[in-house]
Amino acid sequence: MKIYKNKADLIKELSSKKNIAFVPTMGSIHKGHLSLIRKAKKESKNVAVSIYVNPKQFNTNHDFLKYPRRLNNDIDLLRRLNIEYLYLPTYKDIYSFKAKLPIYLNNFSKKLCGKYRPGHFQGVINVVNRFLEIIKPSSIFLGVKDFQQLALIKLHINKNKILTKVVSCPTIRQNNGLALSSRNNKLNKKQIKIAGKLYKYLKKNKKLFFLLKKNNILRKIKLLGVEKVEYLEFVNLKTLKVSKKKDRNYNIFISYYIGGVRLIDNL
Repeated sequence: MKIYKNKADLIKELSSKKNIAFVPTMGSIHKGHLSLIRKAKKESKNVAVSIYVNPKQFNTNHDFLKYPRRLNNDIDLLRRLNIEYLYLPTYKDIYSFKAKLPIYLNNFSKKLCGKYRPGHFQGVINVVNRFLEIIKPSSIFLGVKDFQQLALIKLHINKNKILTKVVSCPTIRQNNGLALSSRNNKLNKKQIKIAGKLYKYLKKNKKLFFLLKKNNILRKIKLLGVEKVEYLEFVNLKTLKVSKKKDRNYNIFISYYIGGVRLIDNL
C-alpha cells in the first residue's frame, strides 16, 4: 500500500491509472467502511482510500476534536485489505488551492441534518469536490446510512457533469440492528442495547407510523431510553421531500442522542 500525504505526489501517481475506485473516510475504520472498500476492490484493482477528519463539516471545534481517531489501527486494516493507495492529506493540502468546479447544494441540504447542523453539507460537498478533482476517480463508494450526504454528493456530481459514478452501498449493522458508525465507539453496552431497541421498534412499526401521531411515536422512543430526538421524518427517496401521507418509496429518517452521542439512521 502506497501512502500519500500531499496531492502533488498522488496526482503524479494516479495520472496514468484508469478506473480508479475511491472510498472517502474520516477514519476510525469499521466494518461499514470495509464493506465499501471490498465492493470497490471488486470493481477496480486501483482503489484509493482517504482518511481525513474534515473540520469544515463540524459545527463546533469541540465536536471536531472529540471525533474518534485511530490512524495506526486504520493503516493496519487497510494494509491487510491490500489497498493500493491511501491519501492522508493535511488541511493545507486540501484547501490551499481554488477548486475548478463550484459547489452545488440542492435544497435537500436544508432538511434533516442540514436543519440542525448549519454549514455541515457545505463542508462535506466542498471537501468531496476537492477529492474528486485530485483523484479523478471513475467511481466513488458511499454508504446509504448517510443517505442525505450520499444524495447531495450525487446531485453535485450530476449538476457539474463530473465523470464519476456514485455507487450506493447498503447500511451495515450490528447484530442488534444498530447502524455501524465511528461514533458508536463512544457508547457503552447499555447504550448500544438502547440503540438496538430503537432500530427494532422503528423497523417493526414502519408501516404503521402514518396512522400514529408523531408525539406518540416520540414518547415511545424516549421510553426506550433515548435522551433526545433531534428529528424524525418520513422522506420519499426519489423526490427527497418529506412525506405527510403513506408513501410506497419512503424511509424513516432519525437523528437522536444517547449518552450525549449523536446518531443518525434511516430505514
